[in-house]
Amino acid sequence: MFDHPGFASHEGVHAFHDAETGLRLVIAVHSTALGPAAGGCRMWDYADGNAMVTDALRLSQGMSYKNAMADLPLGGGKAVIWGNPRTDKTPDMFKAFGRAIESLNGQYWTAEDVGLTPADLAFARQETAYVAGLDQGDAASVDPSPVTAEGVFRGIGIALKHATGSDDYSGRSVAVQGLGHVGGDVVRKLRHAGAKVFIADIHNDVVEKIADETGAEPVSVDEILFLEVDALSPNALGAIINPDTVNRLNCKVVAGGANNQLATPQLGEVLRMREITYAPDYVINGGGIINVAAEISGNYSRDWVFGKLDQLMSTLDLVLGRAKQEGRPSNEVADELAEARILAAKQAR
Repeated sequence: MFDHPGFASHEGVHAFHDAETGLRLVIAVHSTALGPAAGGCRMWDYADGNAMVTDALRLSQGMSYKNAMADLPLGGGKAVIWGNPRTDKTPDMFKAFGRAIESLNGQYWTAEDVGLTPADLAFARQETAYVAGLDQGDAASVDPSPVTAEGVFRGIGIALKHATGSDDYSGRSVAVQGLGHVGGDVVRKLRHAGAKVFIADIHNDVVEKIADETGAEPVSVDEILFLEVDALSPNALGAIINPDTVNRLNCKVVAGGANNQLATPQLGEVLRMREITYAPDYVINGGGIINVAAEISGNYSRDWVFGKLDQLMSTLDLVLGRAKQEGRPSNEVADELAEARILAAKQAR
């Protein structure tokens, strides 16, 4: 574990197995400098255990940076469950998940991520208090994905302004990869704002539904990344900007809700050299964790959430502006700012 390329000085990496329910779970805690580690739980049918651990580590570190950039009193953590979210879920599995969280004694708070719903989390909540993103309770924030989608939608406009001088969506073309809770809402917002939208997802039934509802144009998953468009919005899994794809992109902007879009940090410089404006993923997609943080506080306020979202969008604007001014990749600028905030919190303790 300590030699793993994604280890990045994690405070703890916890593996759990429940034979009765089939739960295979990793909870990675990257940092608690700013507060208890918080980050959603992803359920995915990984190729192998190494892929699962790699995802947990990268996502956990990303949550530390995301929470720091959103100016939240939370550290970074992530849970991943190895399984097919369409066929392997059971209430007992999520109760076992809740018991695993409880064993960490408040070090980690979970919420919804890819493959999970508030209904799944409700079963975990029966075994632990450290669950957010619920649709019931005094401070329930409900599904955080609409706030994530709002931030992604706004962030595409901010990135377009830096790339082209205008944030007007009318007549723009956007390719949206991934039509889950976030991606689907992004499509709806873009279409409402007058953009031409191309869509793709591994689930054809979802593509058909969104296309019928919004008038977006379906394309294949093999085409979506390489269309000639103003903006590419990745909203599925990570590492879609990699050595095989980066030089085939045909867009002015990459701005989406997926975590860890760059397979390696060095690809940020490749995007910069190609004059593609990249909105660092953990900045543009921080709306959901802001929503979750409001619930964790015990006093959910929609006004507070959207005030924080406004602040986050200003931070994204700052990062892109500084990157352009200094001739540096935007992910490098964002990393430095996030790391400085985390280090300051450590020193203050």
